[in-house]
Amino acid sequence: MRDLSRAFPIVAEPESVLSARVWHCKYKSLFPLAELSNLEELVIAGFPDDSFEFFSKLEKLRVLHVLHMPQIFDIRPLAKLVHLKSLSLATLPSWDASRKTTTIQSLEPLTAIPELAYLELLGICSLDQSLAPLERCKNLRTARISNYPKAEIERFFSGAKVINKFNPEPSFC
Repeated sequence: MRDLSRAFPIVAEPESVLSARVWHCKYKSLFPLAELSNLEELVIAGFPDDSFEFFSKLEKLRVLHVLHMPQIFDIRPLAKLVHLKSLSLATLPSWDASRKTTTIQSLEPLTAIPELAYLELLGICSLDQSLAPLERCKNLRTARISNYPKAEIERFFSGAKVINKFNPEPSFC
């Protein structure tokens, strides 16, 4: 938490790490997280990279929370996380007041995650401003969404069997 080092620390036994929190650290990249092959829960605040590509190596990931990912435009690598059950993508709370968002290409990759049950998209908006792809997430139980057109959010929740509720907290919080 709040590590001022520029390089991610070397983890002595990366396969033994099941959960991690990287909170407002100054690392140039979080790519070394890919070495934590048994990681099940990951919480990040301040994502420095411009790609989620290394997440695809975290095949056992069940919980992923990313706060502040201003350089991310493409979430396709998340589609490979077939065990992901809880996903939270959010901008900084200070961005909410100004309605500032992070724009991603599409929500379509989320439809490929078979176990996705809990979703938060707070200040993360697709180019087309449509929540329609989420209707194909068969196991989605709860969602919390902001900064989409009000009519689109109402349409989504009225047609889907999804409850407007925050995700459960990771087990190590």
